[in-house]
Amino acid sequence: MTTFHIVPYGGRALWVLVVVVLAVLAAGGSVLLGSARGARSSQFEVTPAGLRIIGDLYGRTIAAADIRGGASRVVDLGSERALAPAARTMGTALPGYRAGWFRLRNGEKALLYVTDTHRVVYVPTRLGYSVLLSVTDPDAFVAALRGVAPGS
Repeated sequence: MTTFHIVPYGGRALWVLVVVVLAVLAAGGSVLLGSARGARSSQFEVTPAGLRIIGDLYGRTIAAADIRGGASRVVDLGSERALAPAARTMGTALPGYRAGWFRLRNGEKALLYVTDTHRVVYVPTRLGYSVLLSVTDPDAFVAALRGVAPGS
């Protein structure tokens, strides 16, 4: 029997593939770390200018004129199934933390920052989406929203 070996590959494509895989892993790790940080340190500021969401990749400011404060309310997603997230479109869904863009069971588009599904503030906007937030004092948060954006 005579055995023949393959000619060793000398091209750069394999090294390019290795670099690409490492870059993807690093980017994924960065996003995961950012999401974990967001789950612990996100903040929601209600000012006369509107609602400022400070968190991970999905933070933004929503002008007071775009918030339907009168329609904002505290909800329990366990009992109000229509407002529960049904599909993630662009966001993070870790155990105990959902952030980013989701479709709700009622078909509505929503920006979520939810850690406790039993104490969520539902904030409808005039921008074609709603916001669902887990805040430490939901009733005070709704009162603050209604103070800067009383319309429904």
